[in-house]
Amino acid sequence: MGPHLEDLSAKYLYAIVSREEALPGQPAEDRGSDGLNGRAVYSIAYGRIAAVVSDVPETKFRPERRHLAAHHYVLKSLMDEGRAVLPVSFGVVAEDSRALRKVLSLNEGAFHDQLEQLKGKVEMGLRVVWDVPNVFQYIVDIHPELRALRDGLFRGGREPTQDERITLGRRFEQLLEEDRAAHTKSVREVLEKVCFEIRKNEPRDETEVTNLACLLGRDGQDAFEEAVLKAAKLFDDNYAFDYNGPWPPYNFVDVELQL
Repeated sequence: MGPHLEDLSAKYLYAIVSREEALPGQPAEDRGSDGLNGRAVYSIAYGRIAAVVSDVPETKFRPERRHLAAHHYVLKSLMDEGRAVLPVSFGVVAEDSRALRKVLSLNEGAFHDQLEQLKGKVEMGLRVVWDVPNVFQYIVDIHPELRALRDGLFRGGREPTQDERITLGRRFEQLLEEDRAAHTKSVREVLEKVCFEIRKNEPRDETEVTNLACLLGRDGQDAFEEAVLKAAKLFDDNYAFDYNGPWPPYNFVDVELQL
């Protein structure tokens, strides 16, 4: 795979793929996978791996919607074409092709091993949330101990002290986390039957019960959806299930690209 015509320009990185699944080494305008600022997407290879890149005139990019959209569009296009992909975080730029090949040479073994592990696999996401008007009130209602503590602090119209409010808040957080852990365990036990691996992300807000990233085979999406429906039947109408994907395996790439 020969050098690109603008070999000395900065290279914006989208992903790492195997050399066998690399894009052409010259711009491929007809692929319909234009990158940032409409620049062509192509590959720079080293050994058994290749970086998917675009030439760019600058080395820093703000996370504007159009830039993020272009970045994720390229990743999704690669995945939709059946490639195993190690997605690179938004905004990573190499000074030129020589600098990029140096990084590839230092990480070839680790990248190749992960690509082998991710062949034929995609990521699906699942969020479970408390679908209630007020999470605090809901947790109070289902935990008599917490309800008794709250009612005791406010009995007779008294105003709790700052320390008492802190005690109530801490007990609420403790029970919230215990409920999250129990519910996550119940969901995982169902999903583990159809997923190669499951990773838990931190809740984004108080209403989120669990946020799971699931690694499964490309042909396993129907089984995943059936498993989500099965897990949902373990919960009442105070819980909402929302799954999404397929995505490149963002949560299952452990090698960081250092430039």
